[in-house]
Parts: sequence; C-alpha cells; structure tokens
Amino acid sequence: MAEGGRLEAAVRGRLRGLRERWARGARERGGAEAAAGPGPGGGEAAEEASALQALPIDVQLRIMSFLSPQDLCRLGSTGTYWRAAVRDPLLWRCFLLRDLPSWASVDWRSLPSVEVFHQVFSEAGGNALYDYMAVYKKSCPQSRRSLKSSRLRYGAVTSFLQSLVTQAEPRFAMFGPGLEELDDSLVQKMMTCPEILLVAGLPQRRIHGIGSGVSFQFNNNQKFNILTLYSTTSVERRRARAEQAVVVNKMFYQDNSTVGNQQAVHYNVIAQVKKVCEVVDGFIYVANAEAHKKHDREEELAHILAMIDPALGPRNRPLLVLSCISHVDVKRIPCVYMAHQLQLNLLHQPWMVQDTVAATLDGLLSGLEWLLEEADCKNAQ
Repeated sequence: MAEGGRLEAAVRGRLRGLRERWARGARERGGAEAAAGPGPGGGEAAEEASALQALPIDVQLRIMSFLSPQDLCRLGSTGTYWRAAVRDPLLWRCFLLRDLPSWASVDWRSLPSVEVFHQVFSEAGGNALYDYMAVYKKSCPQSRRSLKSSRLRYGAVTSFLQSLVTQAEPRFAMFGPGLEELDDSLVQKMMTCPEILLVAGLPQRRIHGIGSGVSFQFNNNQKFNILTLYSTTSVERRRARAEQAVVVNKMFYQDNSTVGNQQAVHYNVIAQVKKVCEVVDGFIYVANAEAHKKHDREEELAHILAMIDPALGPRNRPLLVLSCISHVDVKRIPCVYMAHQLQLNLLHQPWMVQDTVAATLDGLLSGLEWLLEEADCKNAQ
C-alpha cells in the first residue's frame, strides 16, 4: 500500500510538471504567432487547454483510471498534452500494479517479467528500463481478447474444415492439490452442472483407485475427455482430511539426483500414470489459490515437470492451470502471482493460468476453451 501511494504521488508530480511545461510552451507559441500576425507567415492559433486538461491532477488521474488501454490511447490522439501524458511510463506502471491483481487469466505470451515489478523507477531522472504501456497492453486480458477476436474468421474456417474429418476426442489429464484440498469439489461440480458443462460419457476407470475418465461436451458441440488423477485413493483422502494429516502422493516417486554439489529433487510418475501421459493431448493442473493456506510451489513445479516430461510425449502439449478457490468469498492469489510462484516461465510449451471458483465453476469454460483451441492447433501441425 505504501509503495502504491508513493507511486501515485510520483505520477501526480510528473503530470503536474508536464502540464506546466505544456502551458509555458503554449504561451510561447501563442506569443510568437501573435507577433507574426495573420496571413501566410502566421501559424494556426495555439492549442487551447481542454476542459478535462484544466481539471486538478487528482481528478485527471481518477478519470483516466476508469479508461481502458484502448480509450487511453484514443485520449492521447486529442492533443499534445494528452499524447505525452498517456505515454508516461510511470503512469502505466501505476496502472499495471493496480490492475494486475484483478486480471482473471495470463498466458505464456502475456506474463509480465518479474523484473517489471522489482525495477526501481527514477522519479528525478525520468528514465525507465521498461515500456510499461507496452507491458500493460500485452498483459491485459481485454487486449488479448481483442487480438483473439481478429483471428475468429480464420478459426471458423479451420473449425469447419476439421469438422469434415472424423477425429478422436481430445484427452486431457487433470491433477493437482486443488482437486483435494478445497472445501468444494471441482470435479463433483463439473459432474453435476449440465447447464455449464454437459457430461457426455459415464466415468470409465483407467487407473485403479486414483483415476477416472469422463467425457464432456463443450458448448453443446465439441466432446473431450478428462482423466482425473488423484494423489491417492478416496478412502485415504477422506481419512487424511479428517485427521488433518498430509497425504502421501502415490502418483510420483522421488528420484534424488546430484547436480554439481547440490542435490536436486526430481520426480518421476508411476507406470500407470506414465501410460496416461503418453496418450493425452494436454494437461490440466488444479492449483490451490487460497491465500490463507500454505503451499509448496517448488514441489508442485517438480510434479508438473514430471507429468509433462518430453520423454513421455510431444513437447508442445498445452498446460491449463486452474488457479482455484472454493468459493467467491475466499481471498485468492492473483493468477499472475500464481504463474510466477509456479515458475511457469521455465516451461517450453503453451500454458495459461485461469482463475476458477469450484463452487460456481466461474472461469472454467474460458480455460477449457483455450485448452481445446491449443490442442486443435497442436494436432493441425
């Protein structure tokens, strides 16, 4: 909060200085034009201050805070003052740090570098190592949706052509602590909400005790299969929950290897899970995003790396991370922070983090839509 207050104060100071410089330049231009007089040698009338520009700086900032990135850019085309104001990197850094926690998704193309948040901005020098305006526009979900909508025509054509060819249902392996640690069950909700996600096939046992496959139908159109993998059996999970004990994950076994002088923790999947990883078209990792709980993100990353091991299948299979909380009243870890905590920038395949609520399935369809599109792109290659 203190950093945010200092940043906003710095933005006010920079806009105030910008307005003073603009006003001084306008007076100078106006005097020169008046001396030149009318006629071909005289210029146009000096640019006048707009009603918005005449408002106090705090009010200007307040108004700009309600504008989208596209609207801010349009504002910049209305005059010299606003063109300089809306491109101020400190202003966009302020907007970025303010808005980022509320964004519901981030992907491998749009994740801001962690250095963007730690970089110290010199108020006196006015220099920035990052174009925060470009970072904001690249990361903002609204901008990504606009980019996606521009490709819909091509997507419709390819979807029609693909519909002429009989294809098997895409299959995805779903795993992660969010399946077991939350008060509300994501899988149970998926199975019992046909108005959101229609079950198209009854559960089929694939791995005794710890996994089952269910076919779903997305938007009453495309069918796909999700194989849900749990860390252990339902009986053991219920017992551990009642005793508040730690569950031993039976999907993985630890392989201690030495890198240099340090011992690195590496996991492999058991033989049954390995067979699943060899045939699926992508992965769904359900992360526990509840802020009040403790999380071992390094171990979670090690489990993800074991599942997506290139030795088990193509390197370009997409990974959807459902950053999940039980219900809307629970404080969540923002999806951008989740992506950095899991170090997803280390991965070499497409991925997306999508905020999800287990009790209502909010965000689930957006994540599945992205996953199905990425799986289609992979199969088309």
